[in-house]
Amino acid sequence: MAQESSQAADLRPGSPGSAAGRLHRVVVIVDENSNPFELGCATEVFGLRRPELGRELYEFALCSPEPATLMRDGFFTLTGVAGLDAADGADTVIVPNRPDTDVPRRPAVLDAVRRAHARGARLVGFCSGAFTLAEAGGLDGRRATAHWQWADTFRERFPAVRLESDVLFVDDGDILTAAGSSAALDLGLHLVRRDHGAEIANSVSRRLVFAAHRDGGQRQFVERPVPDVPDVSLAPLLAWAQERLGESSTPGPGGTGPGGTGPGGPGPSGTGPLTVAALAARAGVSPATLHRRFRAQLGTTPLAWLTGERVALACRLIERGEERLDVVARRSGLGTAANLRARLRRETGLSPSDYRRRFGPGGEPPAAGRIPAATAARTP
Repeated sequence: MAQESSQAADLRPGSPGSAAGRLHRVVVIVDENSNPFELGCATEVFGLRRPELGRELYEFALCSPEPATLMRDGFFTLTGVAGLDAADGADTVIVPNRPDTDVPRRPAVLDAVRRAHARGARLVGFCSGAFTLAEAGGLDGRRATAHWQWADTFRERFPAVRLESDVLFVDDGDILTAAGSSAALDLGLHLVRRDHGAEIANSVSRRLVFAAHRDGGQRQFVERPVPDVPDVSLAPLLAWAQERLGESSTPGPGGTGPGGTGPGGPGPSGTGPLTVAALAARAGVSPATLHRRFRAQLGTTPLAWLTGERVALACRLIERGEERLDVVARRSGLGTAANLRARLRRETGLSPSDYRRRFGPGGEPPAAGRIPAATAARTP
């Protein structure tokens, strides 16, 4: 399988590169019977060139304990990748996952994961990759998630792990896990956002034609219909709300330019503030029905979703150079500078000034391989 690796040495403020100019290196370990989908997700998010950004975000490589690796169900054989020693130079290591979770991982793979953990590399497990991390001993006493169908098995085998089985992904600082296949993309974009800021993550998500931000605390699935909640997709409503929020970052009335009121004030068409009541009116339902629909489809509330979108907008405004906190708070709809500080710290672990230093114009990047604890976004 051909792979594209990032060779550029330029650094954007906030990217996890070193003072010597080296890009943050992401290495995926592939083992026998690994799932192709999650491998494709990792390659798409971390491995492809981004000419539209004018620079590279990561250096990327695949490695395997064998010269030829048979992928899941014998779909194809992966060849031409590096040996396991490539993981020894990685800043982020994505561990193998596979459907047969009862089969132990090869000792050589587990040793590579342990070495990475011991030297402070960031470890990532997609789907059943949590089993690999737990086998290596890296999850004892830590928070993690895994696909819901393996939750009971995982708890029986690894009782020391604090499994959160009904969320999309868990960010526990230097160890991150995603629940299922599509959640690998959510976690991948979360890492891009954590490393490079909301603006870059939005650019990557647009290229993927994927949701820019699904909070890790959202539910993995809905097991059964919720009574009295019509089976109507929320996607058009969410797209409308995101468009309204986007208008607040453009010049002019209702936007971020002179005289703009932002999403907390009247909209460009006189539609009023973007609130939960406005969302319900747009959907043609009562706020209570909208709340049940959000719970059924997203596992969150309309207010929590809207607040998360406002924080993401605030991050983008800071990244674009807006230094006045009261202006950022007003234009993002967060209201006050105090609320902005509290919400930003809760979502990113950073104060507005620290976020600006990392991701704003002229910011200073941290050293490669060093994962600042403050950047670990929290999930509910």
